[in-house]
Amino acid sequence: MIAAIAHRGPDEQGKFVAADAGLGHARLSVIGIGDGQQPMSDVSGNLTIAFNGEIFNYLELREGLMAKGRRFRTSSDTEVILHLYDEMGEDCLSLLNGDFAFAIWDNRRRRMVLARDRMGVRPLFYTSRDGVLYFASEIKALLKVPGVSAEIDPIALDQIFTLWAPIAPRTAFRNIHELEPASMVIATPGQVTVKRYWQLDYPHRDAPSKVTNEDDAAEELQALLIDAVRLRMRADVPVGSYLSGGLDSSLVSALAAGMTPRRLQTFSVTFDSTEHDESAFQTEMASALGAWHRTIACHPG
Repeated sequence: MIAAIAHRGPDEQGKFVAADAGLGHARLSVIGIGDGQQPMSDVSGNLTIAFNGEIFNYLELREGLMAKGRRFRTSSDTEVILHLYDEMGEDCLSLLNGDFAFAIWDNRRRRMVLARDRMGVRPLFYTSRDGVLYFASEIKALLKVPGVSAEIDPIALDQIFTLWAPIAPRTAFRNIHELEPASMVIATPGQVTVKRYWQLDYPHRDAPSKVTNEDDAAEELQALLIDAVRLRMRADVPVGSYLSGGLDSSLVSALAAGMTPRRLQTFSVTFDSTEHDESAFQTEMASALGAWHRTIACHPG
């Protein structure tokens, strides 16, 4: 299964095998390069995690945990999740600001916990076979499991032709499921439970708000954008930005360029068709930022 998704994590591969559970991981190193190997276990050996993604507020969470007497062996955000889960169980998900998919084997409670970030940025799929739960970041890994069927789900196929993608938890394959955003799986012997841990709540139109006019809204939006970009600049490797040529990526890149002591690296895709190509806008923005800009040309066929 790991070999099927090795392209997702070319830096390292690791595995954890216990009597009742196993975890495999293909790592792309971003934070804790030298000491963040996975799967990672806590000091007691009771908790083991395989984690894909980034926890943007991991430094603040780490500081709070250390204030409670927690000791850390690594500089990774992975270990922060382990300690937080040990403190709070699955309620720790309410504190995680990031994009992630992870699995934690809780040996004390004899259960496997899977979780996916609130917006579903990181993928996570699962299936079961002969009473065993299998999960992976890509479906192709699950299809490597002996006996897992690649039978097409006709309803999902209709959704793909109509909406361009199946609606989770459906996938193109009848017996393989996508874990929905803001959801978790708790698997114990003989039982698999899926539940949501977060729901987007829109405030009532009459609810009190500090945003009362357009200027307030613009100021609040600016503050949120700056904070979001600041948190995403945390990495132990150089950070880059994708420039599409549009307003969104230009704004994010401009904020990022002002937050890094290095020359920002930007990347773009160009097209032969003038209808789709925005290379002129990409180049103009990269030049304005003084970025180290690289393009990838996309040709028909």
